[in-house]
Amino acid sequence: MFTDIVYAMAGAPGGADGGQQGAGNMLTSFLPLIIIFVIFYFLLIRPQSKKAKEHKQMLENLKKGDKVMTTGGIFGLIEEIDDKSVTLKIGIKDDVRIKVDRNFIAGLRTGE
Repeated sequence: MFTDIVYAMAGAPGGADGGQQGAGNMLTSFLPLIIIFVIFYFLLIRPQSKKAKEHKQMLENLKKGDKVMTTGGIFGLIEEIDDKSVTLKIGIKDDVRIKVDRNFIAGLRTGE
């Protein structure tokens, strides 16, 4: 008896209107996925790529004498710079220098 009810609730095979509803039904089923992707693009993907582009531009514009901070939290003054690495003067004494990869410069320090 229960199976009769289930079969009675099912639609006609192939759709009652001859398959016209299939394309519209497919669009409405993918519409939430499309909307979610658009939201992710504007809230996550686009700002992240913009931030990466700004960081790359900042790394290209580094010069001797800039005050910077590394991703490890080390503050320093650029003494030497080449394509791959940066030599930073850190601390109070002038003889403390470290060499870090250019990509690990988090940003420029301002106001100090």
